[in-house]
Amino acid sequence: MKIVIVGPGAMGSLLAAHLLKPKKEEVWLFDYKKERAAKISESGISIEGVSGSWQVKPNVSCDINEVGPADLFIICVKSYDTKKAIANLKPIVKDNSAVLTLQNGIGNIEIITEALGSERIVAGVTNLGATLTQTGIVRHAGKGETAIGRMDAKMTVQMRSIRDTFNKAGLETKISRDIKGLIWSKLIINAAINALTAVLRINNGKLTEFEWTRKIMRDTVTEAVRIAKRKRIKLNFDDPLAKVEAVAEATATNISSMLQDVLRKKRTEIDFINGVIVRQGQELNIPVPVNQILVDLIKTIEASYDISLNK
Repeated sequence: MKIVIVGPGAMGSLLAAHLLKPKKEEVWLFDYKKERAAKISESGISIEGVSGSWQVKPNVSCDINEVGPADLFIICVKSYDTKKAIANLKPIVKDNSAVLTLQNGIGNIEIITEALGSERIVAGVTNLGATLTQTGIVRHAGKGETAIGRMDAKMTVQMRSIRDTFNKAGLETKISRDIKGLIWSKLIINAAINALTAVLRINNGKLTEFEWTRKIMRDTVTEAVRIAKRKRIKLNFDDPLAKVEAVAEATATNISSMLQDVLRKKRTEIDFINGVIVRQGQELNIPVPVNQILVDLIKTIEASYDISLNK
């Protein structure tokens, strides 16, 4: 199988390294930044952490013509870059290609579907934890299951092939007939953890140590669950708050992806996480004041990156 991973961030690099390890697949990294692509091409990808330490050298290019058509495209760019990434890829996505998104938040599937149609799209969620310490160097912070599926709940030969390829590479993967429920379940977890850690600049585990952060998490989750219930979306846990707290504790030392972005003074994915809850709350006339405050705070942090304190 020829696999093209779009986006050499923490998750894209971690997936590339695992998929290359069995030395059975042709794996490419597509990166729109020429200098970064050249650096990864020269130095490769180094993994350290829970899965051990090793290095691989994938094929890397910023030229889609050099990359060429593939059996599977895995989209790992930030959600706000999805539209641009798909536009770049469109000329090399063929009728028999599968396009798998393992991105955070909600809205990516719709963007990809608008450009490529729904038949090629495979949605996914992953509980892998990864931190990019520098270009091409990834700390594998936590193992976790990956789930893939189609929004129409169809089971296809392509999906079985993707699942088997991931499993052979040491990436525990299953096929789900209710991927929408899993996506919303992860959205709620991310909404409760990511923005709050980014605002406070603390690791995930610290959120459960203080009564004030526990209350904010509870209110954030309650608002999101009300929307999910109104939309008749089945979550994959019975007690959402308990699940969120358990995830925070299980990933206690992790630096959330949104906090990583804030520390690097980069744009965050707030619009695709808490922002989704705010927009859908407005559409359904469901009050979401806590999620709105979190969105406003993150937007303010982004807007003030270059502001210095007066001395």
